[in-house]
Amino acid sequence: MELDMKSMAVSIGVSVPVLRFLLCFAATIPVSFLWRLVPVRLAKNLYAAASGALLSYFSFGISSNLHFLVPMLLGYASMVLFRRRCGVITFFLGFGYLLGCHVYYMSGDAWKEGGIDATGALMVLTLKVISCAINYNDGLKKEEELTEAQKKNRLIKLPSLVEYSGYCLCCGSHFAGPVFEMKDYLDWTERKGIWSQSEKGLPSPYGATLRAVLQAAFCMALYLYLVPHFPLSRFTDPVYQEWGFWKRLGYQYMCGFTARWKYYFIWSISEASIIISGLGFSGWTESSPPKPRWDRGKNVDILGVELAKSSVQLPLVWNIQVSTWLRHYVYERLVQKGKKPGFFQLLATQTVSAVWHGLYPGYIIFFVQSALMIAGSRVIYRWQQAVPPKMALVKNILVLFNFAYTLLVLNYSCVGFMEPDICQLAADFFSSELA
Repeated sequence: MELDMKSMAVSIGVSVPVLRFLLCFAATIPVSFLWRLVPVRLAKNLYAAASGALLSYFSFGISSNLHFLVPMLLGYASMVLFRRRCGVITFFLGFGYLLGCHVYYMSGDAWKEGGIDATGALMVLTLKVISCAINYNDGLKKEEELTEAQKKNRLIKLPSLVEYSGYCLCCGSHFAGPVFEMKDYLDWTERKGIWSQSEKGLPSPYGATLRAVLQAAFCMALYLYLVPHFPLSRFTDPVYQEWGFWKRLGYQYMCGFTARWKYYFIWSISEASIIISGLGFSGWTESSPPKPRWDRGKNVDILGVELAKSSVQLPLVWNIQVSTWLRHYVYERLVQKGKKPGFFQLLATQTVSAVWHGLYPGYIIFFVQSALMIAGSRVIYRWQQAVPPKMALVKNILVLFNFAYTLLVLNYSCVGFMEPDICQLAADFFSSELA
């Protein structure tokens, strides 16, 4: 079996650990489908937890589940013992443990060398544990103190340990997301809310699942085609240093464009697994006749990213569920009652996102820079709005300028995300400026 894995890994150009992860990750689709066949609520929760733990074991080894247990138990214990402060306690304990794992494993170095560990899955799990604790904390507050999202997601009753485990490890959804709410998970398993029996019934997920799988196949095919033409190793090639400014800048753009298709592939697979389980259903459209929406598992809008007219739009179309989590559990909670959010809330949110990804300087630089990028795009948008209606040409020029600004800054700054090591980053990031 190991020999077959080695030959298969060589044939597609990845390491054995990465191949093992990809196989387990793809297996989340049939595993999620089988959840539909489990008859009763308790069995559904047990199946969700056990299948997630088994997939983690086969992908990362037994140590992964031991790592997952730490934030899970800390979060649940804080909800049982310190409900009034469980959100804050879980936030700092969860992030503290995640940072410890980031420092110990230094996953960025392992990934560059063809290895893989459970840190990525732990990142997703940490967000789920924190949101569960905060929502349970919100259950003590009066409705007038909460936003609409907080009212919708708050938990009045403590979930059972089985429900909590099923939510955290649900059919391998912790591998790459998406992040979803405990309230939605409970409604899904109990057939409540939008999943209750109604005149419309529950829609078939198979068409939407097929679309996500085909999208994943296209994204992987394009990535495999592009990556040999635009390797990151070219940045250290002497030939690269001889290129002029525009050629270097163009190459940095194509490296960012190429790298995104890998993430599109991963998120398309995770979307397919959430959809086929039924959890991805998010209601009906208001059209006639109404059509089912499958947005709960959607983590990226590919055309929305590639054709974004403003940097402000990017959090709405890239890593959508994590962006939603950051908005609900960081950004909005930093805004004082009666005041509007400002640059501080934006910078703090992007800093939390950077730390969540890891302590590499490249991540910190990228996300802090993205806060400046979004702030700059807002300024350009205000210029657009200040233009009188009669000056349509000027307004269109500003729209085009904002689009070009977003395209340029995104693909220039993403070098820090692709190459988080500070020494290599310095060479890559400033090379186009020193031409």
